[in-house]
Amino acid sequence: MNTTVATPQPGQLFNYDKWNGQLPTLSSEYQQASPYPHIVLENFLDPEVLNKCVDEFNKLNEADGWINYVHYNEKKAGLNKLDALPATIKRTINELNSPAFLEFLSTLTGIKGLMKDDLLEGGGIHQSKRNGYLNIHADFTVHPHHRHWQRRVNVLVYLNKDWEEEWGGKLELWDTQMKACEKKVLPVFNRCVIFNTDADSYHGHPEPTTCPEDVFRRSIALYYYTEEAQPFRRATHYMVRPGEGRKKFMVKLDNTMVAIYTEIKGRLGANDKIVSKILRFLSGNSKKK
Repeated sequence: MNTTVATPQPGQLFNYDKWNGQLPTLSSEYQQASPYPHIVLENFLDPEVLNKCVDEFNKLNEADGWINYVHYNEKKAGLNKLDALPATIKRTINELNSPAFLEFLSTLTGIKGLMKDDLLEGGGIHQSKRNGYLNIHADFTVHPHHRHWQRRVNVLVYLNKDWEEEWGGKLELWDTQMKACEKKVLPVFNRCVIFNTDADSYHGHPEPTTCPEDVFRRSIALYYYTEEAQPFRRATHYMVRPGEGRKKFMVKLDNTMVAIYTEIKGRLGANDKIVSKILRFLSGNSKKK
């Protein structure tokens, strides 16, 4: 019996033959995973293309439109304007928003009618420096500019070459009762994490990274939606971990500020640069304690 190995066509960013051929197994693994539906996939995209993405990342600077999300519950930066992104990063995002990839993603997750977000709301590319973190949270559930778009799936592709385990930055997946972390994922190059974004899909990387000053934790982050008549609506909701009772007040205060901003943003179309400044001010430029 001959076995044919699916090889990508020249210049093919996502090897559809390879991944679609594994979908029966992958979709079962995804939908039965704990603490909520998710999967971790290695060597996800063409590494040569991702190498170019890394090179483009290295050439970006603050003048290129980065949004600094610095408040009590997170310390990172994001760039979500598609037109402002370099060519290869933009090409990669467009592929992951293509009809063919949406079909793959829908079969994997079992969620029909998944839609891309051309606005890259909250997504695009992310990076954090040394001491960066993102407290455990469940994501916002409705697109702020499309009030019937229920957020359903996250796709994270990591771009971190030679990332050392002792630097931290692991993505943590917590159980729905916030009693225990069930999985930790090191954010290494060309590793992809896909997971459902339900109201209790708690995740984050709460421990500040200890990477060198000239090293960054970087990712491509894309979110997908379905259109619903009556979607469940809630802003990003941060949680304290067991033993973090002393942080409860500040986390709750920050949740309130985020919820207020999210409502204003949906009604008035406010810019993310504004929220980052407001939250930084209200949290008193708080450093992680």
